[in-house]
Amino acid sequence: MPHYDLIIKGGTVVTASDTTQCDVGIRDGVIATLGIDLGEADRVIDATGKLVMPGGIDSHVHIAQPSGEGIVMADDFESATRSAAFGGNTTIMPFCLQENGKGLREAVTAYHGLADGNCYTDVSFHLILSDPTEQVLGQELPALVEDGYTSFKVFMTYEGLKLDDKEILDVMATARETGALVMVHAENYDAIRFMTERLERAGKTAPLYHGKSRPIVVEREATHRAISLAELVDVPVMIVHVSNREAMEEIRRAQSRGLKVYGETCPQYLVLTEQDMDGLNMEGAKYVCSPPPRDKESQVACWEGIQTGVFSVFSSDHCPFRYDDPEGKLIPKGRTSFRWVPNGIPGVQTRLPILFSEGVSKGRITLNEFVALSATNHAKTYGLYPRKGSIAVGADADIAIWDPERKVTITEALTRDGADYTPYEGMEVTGWPVITILRGAVVIDEETLVGGKGYGKHLSRDRSPLAAPR
Repeated sequence: MPHYDLIIKGGTVVTASDTTQCDVGIRDGVIATLGIDLGEADRVIDATGKLVMPGGIDSHVHIAQPSGEGIVMADDFESATRSAAFGGNTTIMPFCLQENGKGLREAVTAYHGLADGNCYTDVSFHLILSDPTEQVLGQELPALVEDGYTSFKVFMTYEGLKLDDKEILDVMATARETGALVMVHAENYDAIRFMTERLERAGKTAPLYHGKSRPIVVEREATHRAISLAELVDVPVMIVHVSNREAMEEIRRAQSRGLKVYGETCPQYLVLTEQDMDGLNMEGAKYVCSPPPRDKESQVACWEGIQTGVFSVFSSDHCPFRYDDPEGKLIPKGRTSFRWVPNGIPGVQTRLPILFSEGVSKGRITLNEFVALSATNHAKTYGLYPRKGSIAVGADADIAIWDPERKVTITEALTRDGADYTPYEGMEVTGWPVITILRGAVVIDEETLVGGKGYGKHLSRDRSPLAAPR
């Protein structure tokens, strides 16, 4: 009989396409065999009554990212990947931000310096283009795509990050030439400025008015414009963190016309609302993110987008800041408006339990759809498949074992990121990851961190199969 490093025995193996009762034999970090009575192993995990699923891939997280003067992100790579692993994730994809006036290659080198040797999960970087100079677009970006950084993000809002339409078109043209995939944060910068100034003049400066300054129409308009620009260049585009029906419908219409337009939504748009930002004093700042949470109807629309395939990936948009900290959500004295509250909330650990509980446990999606939304589609979209995102012979042994009946109340004490709060405090979920395995090595074992820091590594990626041919 063959010998394995690890056998996972007795569980229900779930992939994006199949659900099977079988054992998983792992050797040298990869899945070697799927079957019954596999033989001997150095370790056997009894998964009876549990679900054996691909480790989660969170393709939209922000870690140790420059966030403006006096503002410090709560997570470094150690705390963020630790939290991700506790949430059943084995790969996360943070953004490497090009700061204005600096080169893109310089940013990538510096970001590796923060990540290397500090990760409990695998990581793979997207790029953020804030200064698309001729040198960046003509030399640095094509070279980085060749090196495996095959996706990049552009912003249509935020001072210092936003690109105008001509710059976006230039970036998209480079994406088409190189076979890279463009991600777009779609909100209308000028409309937000206009609304913010009006609200401030009226004395409406509390965190609640963050949502009022970025109403649905500014996201819908920018989504339509981003799709139009992508259509002009004939390049695929991923519209990230969609929050409402109107933006979702823009994507659906584009897809019905045969355009290569893809959508992503996040937990905050399924379970939070604008009213969460209406807390006493500055408590509402804990829920400030962009786009902001909307209303119950928007939650229904986002579920509809998930169920009908308009949204192919489900990400956390983990962007953590501490609340009780002058370098975080509590804005410095003298700056009294919501406009100064850092945009972003923590959520990498709670992404999958929320989707499982609200989706699978409540009958909105199947187990196979959960796997697709949580792992497989991310791997396929961003050039990691079939190495990542599935349980198949030859794939990396990245596995999360779930107890589908375990009930857990989410609290700040339970989350392992660098923030001092969770926006999902007190929410009860049904279904929880109990063991997380990265390339055959157990990282989390029943709420205990057993993996070694530094085992996680950076992944160079293939070009997305969604991207236009070069």
